[in-house]
Amino acid sequence: MFKPATLAPALAAALILAGCAEKSADIAPSYVSSSRYDTMNCRQLGAEAQTVSDRARSAIQAQDKKANNDAAAATVGMILFWPALFMIKGDGSQAAEVARLKGEREAIEAANRARNCGIVFKE
Repeated sequence: MFKPATLAPALAAALILAGCAEKSADIAPSYVSSSRYDTMNCRQLGAEAQTVSDRARSAIQAQDKKANNDAAAATVGMILFWPALFMIKGDGSQAAEVARLKGEREAIEAANRARNCGIVFKE
């Protein structure tokens, strides 16, 4: 049987951590149709892949920074100073942008495979 004295802190910690921003690796890609890339040749696909990869890299770095800041605020808030919990931002438009860019990358990869362009994607 759980005692209220032990259950309350565990429940509070779970609720606080649930409000934190996700790491970019945990964000699933949004669906993007590869038909958008049907009219592109391999050179154009390569250029688009580079553009999307650059934008994704920036968005991923921003999302991971946000997740780390939220985790730090949650830790400080739970241990030392509860008003720090108000600094937790959670997921928002940044996470949606990461998901969209991951989806675009998957669509470009599908178009690349369909045309045998040989574009190599790096993480």
